[in-house]
Amino acid sequence: MRTYRSRLAVFSAVTTAALALTLTACGGDDTGAGAGAKESGVAGASSPSASASVSASPSAVEQSGDKEQGKQVVGGTGSATAPACTAKGLGISAETQDGSPYTHLVLTAKNTSGRTCRMTGFPEIRFLDNARGTVPSVAKSKPVTAVVLEPGVAAYAAVRISDGGRKESTEAVKDFSVTLPGGAGMAIVRAPGAEGIAVDPARWATGYWTRELRNGADEF
Repeated sequence: MRTYRSRLAVFSAVTTAALALTLTACGGDDTGAGAGAKESGVAGASSPSASASVSASPSAVEQSGDKEQGKQVVGGTGSATAPACTAKGLGISAETQDGSPYTHLVLTAKNTSGRTCRMTGFPEIRFLDNARGTVPSVAKSKPVTAVVLEPGVAAYAAVRISDGGRKESTEAVKDFSVTLPGGAGMAIVRAPGAEGIAVDPARWATGYWTRELRNGADEF
């Protein structure tokens, strides 16, 4: 009996110890797994998505800003280095402008090309036959800055045609040619009025192309 009881006590002690070790091991694994899961969950929730959203936004803004700055720089550079306007891309018209003691035309050249271009020099006008030559320019009317025309914008030039009225020294003109410098083409412009205009080769003169007619510089 004593031997049996001793063996039973030993067996119980061993079983209890083994069960305790098992529970301890299981509890440690659960705790470790839980902590690992929590750490993994935090990393998964914050690291990929949060870091992506935080780092992506400044990058997108910076790229957008660079693009906008690029557009502004290109726009400014494009205006300064815009190609010359051509007669094909302009709508050129003429109106009379009476002034004492001279009579003037105002040439209007509207940019119809759909792109920005640059007006250079002055209109080379032939009112009569080639032997009469082109109308001379007036130096004081030359603009200081480049005349750059965005689509739909116009440039102007004042042209003196006589000192007023029809006289023996004037000749009738119903249309005339306007040539742009640098081989940019020529346009035939209809003179205003049913009977055209009276030009005096001894008095005619033309101003440079400008963005607007200016008092003083365009009075000649």
